[in-house]
Amino acid sequence: MSDWSKDIDPGAYGQSNRRWKGMIVNPAVFLPTALISLAVIIYSVIAPQSSAELFAAMRSGVVAHFDWFLMSVGNLLLLFCIVVALSPLGKIRLGGKGASPDYSRLSWFSMLFGAGMGIGLVFYGVGEPVTHYASSLAGGAGAPLGGAVGDPVAARSLAMAATIFDWSLHPWAIFAVTGLAFAVFAYDFNMPLSMRSAFYPIFGKAVWGRAGDLIEVLAVLATIFGLATSLGLGAQQAMAGITYLYAIPSSPTAILGLIAMMAIITFLSVRGGIDRGIRILSEANMWVAAALLLFVLATGPALQLLGNFAANIVNYLKLLPALSNPVGRSDPGFYDDWSVYYWAWWISWAPFVGMFMARISLGRTVREFIAGAMIAPSLLGIIWLTIFGDASIAQIANGQTPELANASLETQLFVLLGTLPYAQITSSVAIALILIFFVTGWDSGTLVIDTMTAGGRTDTPLRQKAIWLFAVGGIGVMLLLSGGLNSLQAGAIATGLPLALVLLLMCWGTLKGLLALHRSAKSNQ
Repeated sequence: MSDWSKDIDPGAYGQSNRRWKGMIVNPAVFLPTALISLAVIIYSVIAPQSSAELFAAMRSGVVAHFDWFLMSVGNLLLLFCIVVALSPLGKIRLGGKGASPDYSRLSWFSMLFGAGMGIGLVFYGVGEPVTHYASSLAGGAGAPLGGAVGDPVAARSLAMAATIFDWSLHPWAIFAVTGLAFAVFAYDFNMPLSMRSAFYPIFGKAVWGRAGDLIEVLAVLATIFGLATSLGLGAQQAMAGITYLYAIPSSPTAILGLIAMMAIITFLSVRGGIDRGIRILSEANMWVAAALLLFVLATGPALQLLGNFAANIVNYLKLLPALSNPVGRSDPGFYDDWSVYYWAWWISWAPFVGMFMARISLGRTVREFIAGAMIAPSLLGIIWLTIFGDASIAQIANGQTPELANASLETQLFVLLGTLPYAQITSSVAIALILIFFVTGWDSGTLVIDTMTAGGRTDTPLRQKAIWLFAVGGIGVMLLLSGGLNSLQAGAIATGLPLALVLLLMCWGTLKGLLALHRSAKSNQ
């Protein structure tokens, strides 16, 4: 191996951990993130209007000045994954030649998808295609690539390609880069399961000090706000479904009650760990999601929807260069309000999803890991978006459900299901699906945040994990109640921006680590 790998002393980082009131923490990471989280909650409680305005200003500032940078980072991370997977480095097995996977492929895919973006797809799966379809027909700055004015067929194709762009290869590449970095340095270099480990080839032993602490603090804060955004969306949509079905008014008290109930279930899942908690819920959710998907397919224009699946992939790939162009765009409404927001959201999620990917991916080859983390979830997402998005667009185009286009984002799924048979049952199933995704995302995010603030340790006490469970939930609640969707999005964008640069440097460190492993394998042959 290279010279840097001979000097690794992971124990140096372990010395920074402290036992405090029965907990195992790295104070330089735990205390700043805990205090900042608490400050955001307090500020949102005592000055909701002011906090909402602050977050709105942060979002508009980042989008106005750094939209090109966020899009460029997404492009570079996707290119990195493709090059590594197709190169000889793709043959490297995470954990060494003798390592074998801990989970079946079905369990692995289920946990990847559930932790990655399940709740977001349910929230936006109807709303985003419908929004792009309507704006494409109208044209203007809000339409993807300028729109397809007056042409419903072209508008449908463009709306679906733009939606798929936001939910497929690019976001999963962001997650895969981070997950690969965690896995390589934890399993093959015996380093802590920590963001800073991937930077050892670049900064050397300095990563065990303040430089590494700063990286970890940025990662934890981004994870907290990215996860809080998803929880806020889930709570908003679940409450909208309950209101739509049972006429229970949506109020701050009702939302708090719903989140409190889910917090109890999430706590029990955290207590059960990955095998007895997240894995079981993730597999159950995959089956529930598949059943709902098949129902919408069977009761809708099934042959048309199946044909649209292949057409949507072709249109997406054809428009991929234009959709991923970072400069000179003629569609700032779509580019900034959708894609750039998503890219920052995915980046803020990257430490959380990446670490969780790493924890369940021992024994996979690098090529298998990247393919499993990028291609399989992308195809599942495209299937979901095609069935729900195209079914909704077809109803609007045929004049069957004009109210679908005017419904709020969080209720459009339930409006669609209301036009199909057994609406009461399927809408209840959809609410259950949202809530289970809610739990699996909150659960896995809590475990990851706890690991990052404990110096890569996974054997921390339950009450330590509970601190982060309630911190994430508290921020999600406060942002949702003080500023709604805009504040949730602003939090993700503001924390995702600085982390984007961290992920670019992480690619460099990961590449150096993989090259060292490749050289070592060749020298031992």
